[in-house]
Amino acid sequence: MTKVLLASSLILSSFSGLGADLTVEEQRIEKATQAMPQVMAAFKGDIKAFEKKWKKANSYQQAKDLVLDYSSQLWRDAKKRITTANNFDDRELYWARLLSSKVMRSSTPKFAISDTERSALLALLENGSRGRTDLEYTQGTTKKILLTGFDPFLLDKNINQSNPSGVAALLLDGQVISYEGIDAEINTVMIPVRYEDFDKGMIEELLAPYYALNNVDMVVTVSMGRTDFDLERFPGKRRSVTAPDNANIVYGGTQTAPKISSLNGRPLPGNEFVEFSLPVAYMQKAQGPYKINDNHEVTTLEQTFSPGSLSALKSAIAVNGGGGGYLSNEISYRSIRLRNELNSSIPTGHIHTPRIAQFEPETEEKIVKQIKAMLEQSLPAL
Repeated sequence: MTKVLLASSLILSSFSGLGADLTVEEQRIEKATQAMPQVMAAFKGDIKAFEKKWKKANSYQQAKDLVLDYSSQLWRDAKKRITTANNFDDRELYWARLLSSKVMRSSTPKFAISDTERSALLALLENGSRGRTDLEYTQGTTKKILLTGFDPFLLDKNINQSNPSGVAALLLDGQVISYEGIDAEINTVMIPVRYEDFDKGMIEELLAPYYALNNVDMVVTVSMGRTDFDLERFPGKRRSVTAPDNANIVYGGTQTAPKISSLNGRPLPGNEFVEFSLPVAYMQKAQGPYKINDNHEVTTLEQTFSPGSLSALKSAIAVNGGGGGYLSNEISYRSIRLRNELNSSIPTGHIHTPRIAQFEPETEEKIVKQIKAMLEQSLPAL
């Protein structure tokens, strides 16, 4: 343990005295290193090697090539590590990404890098290490599934928090599943828990090509939720929680005054509620320790209830959708709204997983196995 803590401290020491403005997420690194040194040291060799190459980069193109290669490798290595170590731990990738972005923000390559160039390179790091540049279906399967998971969140409450949806994204990416003679390849992306990314259209940018071309067979967004699995039938349009995102931004919506989010500087368009199109009856056949609920419950300004159909919500103002009033609900709303706008036929919807306390690898293993079973059971309906 002492050796691991020392190794993590050495990573931190290389940033001391540089005085650069760090993000809120990067500022948590020191606390995280004290709380879970083994997690923070998981990619220490890769990060140190990247730092050396970053500082030696002689041009923007050289730095770009470096970040493209490194970020993609970070994603691949994180998937390999979680599989071979069998540790069901998504936190290593999350913190390795932040340690890497801290290198880029706190140190300077040999060429005169501009703020615009640095921001562009940081975006490349984000995309590559989240699986955005690895979205290729190469297995020739009958069906294709796109699945998203989330980073750990509420880290000021529990710095060592894990997220089962992130574990699922790492473990299921590139897998081929089969059921009743039908096979499907799964591709996954890791989504940040940041309001700004959503407001800038990250979800729409990610999903629009698939909906426009109808070239996958199911889009499933996943996040950590309640006691059992909830398939969220009626996502709502508005934000209504006082919980901060990972950048410590509180959007300002409340249960009595929910707020509409943005899309590229304008209010997010669309109806107050939308309805998912997942094959519920098939997915509920998946065996596992948790119930799989077809959750209809929503909250409007008038009441909390479980409508039988979308038409029952026609004149309502959304407070909580099926997925609540936070980004779990919003990724579902945005994906379904976009699907409908682009007249896509791709089944789309959200899975809320059982909640864990900080890090529970045995529980997360059960959760991921049951998600995989849900996807398998859905194949005949696609």
